[in-house]
Amino acid sequence: MLRRLRAAALAAALLALAAPPLPAQVASLIPAGPRFEVTFPATRSVMPLDGRLLLLLSSDSSAEPRFQIGDLGETQLIFGVDADQWPAGRPFRITGNAIGYPLDRLKDVPAGRYRVQALLNRYETFRRADGHVVKLPPDKGEGQQWARKPGNLYSTPAWITINPKRDDTFRITLDQEIPPVPAPQDTKWVRHERIQSRLLSEFWGRPVFLGAHVLLPAGFDEHPDARYPLVINHGHFPADLGDWRETPPDTTIAPDYSERFHLRGYNRIQDSAAYAFYQEWTGPGFPRVLLVEIQHPTPYYDDSYAVNSANNGPYGDAIMKELVPYLEQKYRGIGQGYARFTFGGSTGGWEAMAVQMFYPDDFNGAWAACPDPIDFRQYTQVNIYSDTNAYWMPYRWKRVPRPGHRDYLGQVHVSILQMNRLEYVLGTRGRSGGQWDIWQAVYGPVGPDGYPAPIWDKLTGRINREVAEYWREHYDLGHILRRDWATLGPKVRGKLHIYVGEADNYYLNNAVYLVEDFLKTATNPTADAEVDYEPRAEHCWNGDHTRPNAYSRLRYPQMFIPRIMDQIRRNHPAGVDTLSWRY
Repeated sequence: MLRRLRAAALAAALLALAAPPLPAQVASLIPAGPRFEVTFPATRSVMPLDGRLLLLLSSDSSAEPRFQIGDLGETQLIFGVDADQWPAGRPFRITGNAIGYPLDRLKDVPAGRYRVQALLNRYETFRRADGHVVKLPPDKGEGQQWARKPGNLYSTPAWITINPKRDDTFRITLDQEIPPVPAPQDTKWVRHERIQSRLLSEFWGRPVFLGAHVLLPAGFDEHPDARYPLVINHGHFPADLGDWRETPPDTTIAPDYSERFHLRGYNRIQDSAAYAFYQEWTGPGFPRVLLVEIQHPTPYYDDSYAVNSANNGPYGDAIMKELVPYLEQKYRGIGQGYARFTFGGSTGGWEAMAVQMFYPDDFNGAWAACPDPIDFRQYTQVNIYSDTNAYWMPYRWKRVPRPGHRDYLGQVHVSILQMNRLEYVLGTRGRSGGQWDIWQAVYGPVGPDGYPAPIWDKLTGRINREVAEYWREHYDLGHILRRDWATLGPKVRGKLHIYVGEADNYYLNNAVYLVEDFLKTATNPTADAEVDYEPRAEHCWNGDHTRPNAYSRLRYPQMFIPRIMDQIRRNHPAGVDTLSWRY
């Protein structure tokens, strides 16, 4: 049977090769499929606009199509084209060749009835200090979320019927604009700060701001002479202080369902945990510290990864030399490295470990949960130094895709290729605002066009070895530890704490294994590091062996701040303040 099938396939292929191309007059009779013409009125902008024009098609009416796109689960359809100097009133045509996800092209959409919506993720022009002029989507206070970014134009969803055998043209008007995000309000306990960074403003050629949410300790006003340790909770863009609630939960709220944790009423669980944190924080016995969450979005992502980089600018120095001193002065921080600590999960886990290493004298401990890849020999599932392709396993006779996301049973939900294709549809030149694009923006050099030099070709997966070497020397934390241990080791000894689940959805445990191998064998000095795992635990396990991940992820401060207090007791210079804040 297999032989007959192979023979038939070979015959068909030879027939196709032998067949002459269709005459032009015959080819012109073949329907080109649906086309879309998109316009925006002058009432939205009198100036021509730049951006990424996204066309969204959905067969699901439960939400607007712009909220139904993702690389996990049942995503709907998205197609993208670049718009450059697009004037009001002029139709922008999207044809069947528009690149898409998860379908390759718009012309591949099967016949059916769809809700259609278009959205323009607007770009602005940046004239950077390095001489490059680039067009990027600035953050507008939403944390680089294209579907919710204030100022983005979009259309009211409408039902259409697509027939690929017809040359239909559908006309869409971007008649809506996303409104500004309301600023968070101060309370007795939570203060919100925003300062202009001189360093970042100089790099980007325009005013750039850093924000922070500061949680004040109980007794802050009653003890004016007390000075406090500073604890930075690193992570994704926080609209307000996370997992904090000053009023009892609303028991009438309708319970939702968490697909991630398979829990009904997870919204109620979150509210209860947030209120419990408030009760513990303000109650007797909880350590008195300043807890800070930082807002540092860039035009490439919802945060900068808290380090200096060629594409994002000097965010590490801006945070450590501008924002942190400002906060410590205003809120009576101790202001010395022995009294600064950091923790975080996922993106925040990488940041916590990185800032402890890149600013070793400025921190006294980092607690890194489920960190983004900390050794690029296991960049999730890719060794960027020895592999030639990021998307396919290196087999000669078979084509096996590299997995991008799994569950604790090992079931794969999306491949690395698919995740990167979605980002390419959302934005060329690394402008998607997605995870893989920010990694190459942070870790990589600037390309000739002023945008991040790709670590691999977004469509084929072919790895750029020269870019990989740049990554190794500048941001591969495992490599940097090995390379610089003689000088770095004495400064980070006893300060690194790493936690990850052995079934991390994004395979982040792989890189941790490699770093642990070094930390266990490091000498002169020994690392005195903590590395811990949980069998079958998914992303983002954080060192709590007593609670399921769905609950422990809501308790980062309660877990890590007591450990921070133990660290400051063990490791502080002689004659420093260890008492004024212990009341």
